[in-house]
Amino acid sequence: MVGDLAGETARLVAADAIATIELLGVQVKTVTAQATARKLLTDTRLVKDINHWGQYTSGAVTRDWPLIPMIDPGRSLFTVDGAEHRRLRAKIAQAITPRRLEALRPVIERLTGELLDDLGEAGAGGEVVDLKTLFAGPLPMGVVCQLMGVPESEIPRQLKLWKAFFSLLTPQEERIAVIAELDSIFTDLVREKTAHPADDLTTGLILADDGGEPLTEEEVVGNLKSMIAAGHETTIGLILCAVRGLLTHPDQLALVLDGKVSWEAVIEEALRWDPPVTHLLMRFATEDIEVDGFTIAEGEGVVISYRAIGRDREAHGADPDSFDVTRKAPARHITFGHGPHICPGAALSRLEAATALPALFARFPRMKLGVAAEEIGNLPVMTQNELAAFPVVLNG
Repeated sequence: MVGDLAGETARLVAADAIATIELLGVQVKTVTAQATARKLLTDTRLVKDINHWGQYTSGAVTRDWPLIPMIDPGRSLFTVDGAEHRRLRAKIAQAITPRRLEALRPVIERLTGELLDDLGEAGAGGEVVDLKTLFAGPLPMGVVCQLMGVPESEIPRQLKLWKAFFSLLTPQEERIAVIAELDSIFTDLVREKTAHPADDLTTGLILADDGGEPLTEEEVVGNLKSMIAAGHETTIGLILCAVRGLLTHPDQLALVLDGKVSWEAVIEEALRWDPPVTHLLMRFATEDIEVDGFTIAEGEGVVISYRAIGRDREAHGADPDSFDVTRKAPARHITFGHGPHICPGAALSRLEAATALPALFARFPRMKLGVAAEEIGNLPVMTQNELAAFPVVLNG
């Protein structure tokens, strides 16, 4: 239940580049080395289609397994490969244009300012406040809702539904109800935007027609759900983990605040050292794959363990467990993925963090942790590095 993420990561780093792990009673392979991951993430024999998973097609794993919704969430660019993936990704590229991202910059700045005002009011008397609930959580959800044309009034419901979706503690009956509610919300949104087009991502996906057939309603809904899930969770983790790194390393925070180190360097080091995605579920071997002296058998499931990969000494030097914003890494991290399925929202996540972090520390340069660092724990979420809360004192 993610009670010891640091210990889990250390055991994975100490394991082979490809190791066997157990996910809620199901054995699969995991990749813990960056060089091996880069090879496999571009190998066309490792696919996202669950119908190539031997344990699933044999009936050993059923639709009742709690992680199925994360592995098979519906048809989107995250669950197909080859020509179909290229087709869906092309539609996303048509919809998430540099112009649309740049148009979001003032929205991100406005939301950041409003949330910082609320945060400052809540912590004005020196009280301990939760940076996640008041800032890091609502900011990326607000941005992605704005991007998709979802009303801001929907933000609290979206946060609640996705929290239940990802948690390992959510009963299966409740998870099914959550998925049905999300399907209903986004189906209604797509139908509304079909009838009344607007300048947003949802309309862009509906109207994208270059490079093959237009997306079906199911495909638009699937892409919206996948992107809102990945888009807000990833950025929450990125912001909080960057703040944790800086507050637990005040000498490095001083370098940043003095302008000696860029915020870009902070963001990239946080992505490597404490990535928002811990384990990406899942790919499946369409035939036996030999890689770096290991064999992945046909039909086996494969997890990419990004947190372990970020601590890979061969890729990141002799001291990868240290948070070091001055690091001269021999290899760039792959926290946003690699190959055809590299995260399409990486630029947006970086843009949000590059806006939020300097604004946060400019407003509250004396901010301190409100509890001991070791007391900040994770929620029971297997795929995301999701912190349960992030208590701070703003003027410590």
